[in-house]
Amino acid sequence: MVAKIINGLEVSAAVKTRVKKAAQELKDSGVQPCLATVLVGDDPASATYVNSKQKTAGDLGIATRDHRLDSTFKQHELVELVHLLNNDSEVHGILVQLPLPSHINEFAIVNSINPIKDVDGLTPYNAGMLQNGMAILKPCTPSGVIELLDYYKIDVSGMDAVIVNRSNLVGLPLALMLIEKNATVTICHSKTRDLQTKLKNADLVITAVGNRQRFTLAADMVKDDSVVIDVGTSRQNGKLTGDVDFESVRQKAAWITPVPGGVGPMTIAMLMKNTVSAASISKGMNE
Repeated sequence: MVAKIINGLEVSAAVKTRVKKAAQELKDSGVQPCLATVLVGDDPASATYVNSKQKTAGDLGIATRDHRLDSTFKQHELVELVHLLNNDSEVHGILVQLPLPSHINEFAIVNSINPIKDVDGLTPYNAGMLQNGMAILKPCTPSGVIELLDYYKIDVSGMDAVIVNRSNLVGLPLALMLIEKNATVTICHSKTRDLQTKLKNADLVITAVGNRQRFTLAADMVKDDSVVIDVGTSRQNGKLTGDVDFESVRQKAAWITPVPGGVGPMTIAMLMKNTVSAASISKGMNE
């Protein structure tokens, strides 16, 4: 048996089609959806991510505001910028690209974003709404994983799911989203004991380590007919790869995401979806 491919390029294209239509409908009603991006410092990877987000926004009819700041930019100055964007009625989404330089407290910056403009879904308010099953703006990567599962009609209800990640960006919000869909979820991390046994018993494995030297999901770590979602990204010999030994695991799993072309494209697509959702919220509040 060879696993079926969960194609993130196909699913993200479907999401973008819906987003483009929604953006046009908002424009027709007098609202131009707008995403403000904030990049502090000159990290090449972060700059690439921001450029990609801005290009995708433009392709879908979403306006952008680009703020590129020197790495010496102070925390209180960044908070002031966020407050300016919070109060700008023409800006609907605010994305502060993480990670930030070490002298800036990320929590303080994220917490300063107006929750209705928090298109990353990371503010304490939106995290609390997610915990209560009432969030509109949800973290993009976990939302992308759920969108993939829904698109391929993979019903996780009753599944034993193992997530190898406990971050606020991926593991914790994804666990809540899976529980909402009636999966039984175990979160694993670097201190987990007997990780291999937990993985071997899982119907659904989602891994987001991003370091193949520390962790590689091999075929002998998954059970037959499981669903394997690879959120990790790293480079091996200059080639982009995930956490999963793809070719071997593919021989055992029922479904699997590739890297690249799996979860990655979904993150930006869900960011765009959050931006038009935020613009819709703004329209409702201003009417």
